[in-house]
Amino acid sequence: MLTPGWTQPRATLTTWAEDLASHGYVVAVIDHTYENRATTFPDGRVTGCAACEVDDQPGFWEKLARTRSADTSFVLDELLRAKRFDLIDPKRIGMTGHSAGGAITTQAMLADSRIRAGADIDGSVHVNIPDSGLSRPFMFMGSSDEYVPGQPGPYDDWETDWLHLTGWKRWIMVAGTAHASYTDLGVLADQLGVDLGASVSGERAVAITRAYVRAFFDQHLRCKPQPLMAAPSASYPEVTFVG
Repeated sequence: MLTPGWTQPRATLTTWAEDLASHGYVVAVIDHTYENRATTFPDGRVTGCAACEVDDQPGFWEKLARTRSADTSFVLDELLRAKRFDLIDPKRIGMTGHSAGGAITTQAMLADSRIRAGADIDGSVHVNIPDSGLSRPFMFMGSSDEYVPGQPGPYDDWETDWLHLTGWKRWIMVAGTAHASYTDLGVLADQLGVDLGASVSGERAVAITRAYVRAFFDQHLRCKPQPLMAAPSASYPEVTFVG
């Protein structure tokens, strides 16, 4: 299960989806209706971002977490019900996303026990894991250029959630990346000559993201130990381990 950032279409995660699918995963990428700038339905109907009109109201992010969690569970229900997807193993389901999509993955996991492993790719957490914790495997992946351990910043909420992850967990940071680097937008920006503020190319950032996301799911959904999950790799010198 893949879910994009706030206001972003599912197409921004195409590179992730293609990589996972090419390695034997069934991949579903969700467009969240009324959150995306435009969602087109099979009958031609188009919906806009109604939620954008209320994103400054109190309790917005808590509601977003609930609605996205409900979206995820609905998609899972439909996939597992459809005969054409009978190759899906209901005991080996994982979820990840970018930005807001990554940030709500913990909440979706808490709401739906079918999600066995999850990863947050550069998503600032607005709704933290409760004190009761989350015991299933989880990974954080973000930019080391904006992170100072123990200091207020875009990842200080990860430090809070880290304490409440009670199962297998990994926290990695990537040097030279910007927020959009991890998605298709980083590659497209390079092609269009748009400066995102990253020192590594969009293609390199996506290659790193794909490698670590796939290794994470291979280890926890296929039970195949992955060297990338155990220690820093000479093949990816941009990556450092926080925990």
